[in-house]
Amino acid sequence: MARPRLSEGTRKRLLEASTHAFLRQGYHGTGLKDLLDSVEIPKGSFYNYYPSKEALAVATIEHTQRCTAESLAAALENAPNPVTGLRAFFQAQAAEFERTRFEGGCLLANLAGELDESEACRVALSTAFLDWRDGVRDAIADAQRLGLIRADEDAAELADMLIESWEGAVIRMKVERSVEPLHKCLRRLLDGYFQP
Repeated sequence: MARPRLSEGTRKRLLEASTHAFLRQGYHGTGLKDLLDSVEIPKGSFYNYYPSKEALAVATIEHTQRCTAESLAAALENAPNPVTGLRAFFQAQAAEFERTRFEGGCLLANLAGELDESEACRVALSTAFLDWRDGVRDAIADAQRLGLIRADEDAAELADMLIESWEGAVIRMKVERSVEPLHKCLRRLLDGYFQP
């Protein structure tokens, strides 16, 4: 029997739908049937793409990782310097949070709090966070070479500080329904502690 032809368009629709559903309802709150119905894919066809809901979660994490890397690269490419690029990247996230009325937050952080029993998801999340950190680290290192960020601290340490502070600010944002914690995070670090 011939194996069914897999459509990249269908795979993309599944990833976009799972990203939206996992962000709004969480992994455990997202039913596979409802997810597949939302993109009009029969359950049997789903298994041609992913062997399980857990495998879909891993693919969703990897999809989010790629989107984050692309967004960061675009922000840095279009900026006059790395600090301005980092600010633009994080401000774009804040604008998106505000546009969605503070629902969801960060998919990676949300899933990290929910999928600690899945080794495959834990590894994918760890890889995604490290990839994000490495992109921010590289921008910070470039800014250090330009004299725009203090050079007495390791770029990776500063990147960890920025991302970890940002993730904490995202939690406060969700609770307060305000982007002010995000703006405060950027002011305290990019305009404060990171200054040369």
